[in-house]
Amino acid sequence: MAKANILFDLIKKHGAQYVDLRFTDPRGKLQHVTQHIDTIDDSAVADGLMFDGSSIAGWKAINESDMILKMDVDTAIVDPFYAEPTVAVYCDIYDPATNEAYSRCPRSVAKKAEKYLVSSGIGTQAFFGPEAEFFVFDDVRFSTDPTDSFFKLESVESPSNSGRDYPEGNLGHRPRTKGGYFPVNPVDGSQDLRTEMLSVIKQMGVEVEKHHHEVAAAQHELGIKFASLVRSADNTQIYKYVVHNVAAMYGKTATFMPKPIFGDNGSGMHVHQSIWKGSTPLFAGKEYAGLSQTALYYIGGIIKHAKALNAITNPSTNSYKRLVPGYEAPVLLAYSSRNRSASCRIPYTTSPKGKRVEVRFPDPLANPYLAYAAMLMAGLDGIRNKIDPGAAAEKDLYHLPPKELAKIPTVCASLEEAIKALEKDHDFLLKGDVFTADLIESYLDLKREEWDRFRMAPHPVEFDMYYSS
Repeated sequence: MAKANILFDLIKKHGAQYVDLRFTDPRGKLQHVTQHIDTIDDSAVADGLMFDGSSIAGWKAINESDMILKMDVDTAIVDPFYAEPTVAVYCDIYDPATNEAYSRCPRSVAKKAEKYLVSSGIGTQAFFGPEAEFFVFDDVRFSTDPTDSFFKLESVESPSNSGRDYPEGNLGHRPRTKGGYFPVNPVDGSQDLRTEMLSVIKQMGVEVEKHHHEVAAAQHELGIKFASLVRSADNTQIYKYVVHNVAAMYGKTATFMPKPIFGDNGSGMHVHQSIWKGSTPLFAGKEYAGLSQTALYYIGGIIKHAKALNAITNPSTNSYKRLVPGYEAPVLLAYSSRNRSASCRIPYTTSPKGKRVEVRFPDPLANPYLAYAAMLMAGLDGIRNKIDPGAAAEKDLYHLPPKELAKIPTVCASLEEAIKALEKDHDFLLKGDVFTADLIESYLDLKREEWDRFRMAPHPVEFDMYYSS
């Protein structure tokens, strides 16, 4: 049980009395159950621990609720937010009836995607590097009662507070609308908050790079290093967990909603990705912007399946309030080495090892395991079927004449459109049994529920537009 020793050594070193078993639900939210160390032994690591999966949306029915949590001891870390020393470890979900990975477990899907890449013969490893943006507010209030619906966000950075009378005085330093990229403090008033977040992420075993204020007031981004598909998804969950908890420790509240504020930039999650075969980077070559033909075919697959991908990479009704022209949102399905209005960008690098594709339309509400796996499957479909992405876009796509603009396909405009796209186009996800038809249908059921709730609820804007008509 050499593997188990990783966990036991960490428990002993830190005097931990508890082990936090963590897994991700279909919507992408991290879940957990905390076990006392008396329940954690060699057999618990080897065989897993039973839990009730019937309360997880999109999983088992109440009459078949038993499921198994199997620890991936390589992911064991000490949680810095708990008062009692606690070791946290990521788990995969297994079905006790078959003792095989549960088809609806997002982390298991990501693992199957990595295995499918190897079995395809195309490459041996896929690397993903997400750039997730988020907002931090000082106060958030909302209500969705049948006769009372509103939201109220408060941030000392908000331009609307420039005339507010604060008891301690209004110091006046704050970003203007779309003016948060990159002024120093005191205009950027969250330097220490972001530094704390990045430091804790590093403490939890993730390689980190940078942090900075983003374009909108109260909007931020932390930089973590690329990693293999599953590890990158694990790291994304750590990233979000730390952002939420450090913000709370500062008496603030963080959100990964793509578009919480009207009229300013929304939060995306640009995802850098590449494929290697052994020590050879497969995306480096002599084609456009130093890419290989393999990389261009990968882009072709992403563009072809983009609308279906949207249901997974942009999984909320709020996602499509970001995906509109005019806010640096990558709504146009094109690729370019310099054009940030394209949905696929080729970052500049002088090293063949750095050649990669940056897919810009995803947002941070995406389940990282499903989103990264789905993009890999779309890209592999492009490589396998030699899908031509067409010519690169060198012009500013947002300022094209209407006739030229009409020729460029776009991402979906609503969650409803994305649901319909995934219903029609998901065969590429079924290859190698990476995604199953059962998983896709259960996932679509969750998205249909969200869309139905959204479309049937009166909106405050409708009262503004129609009440007196």
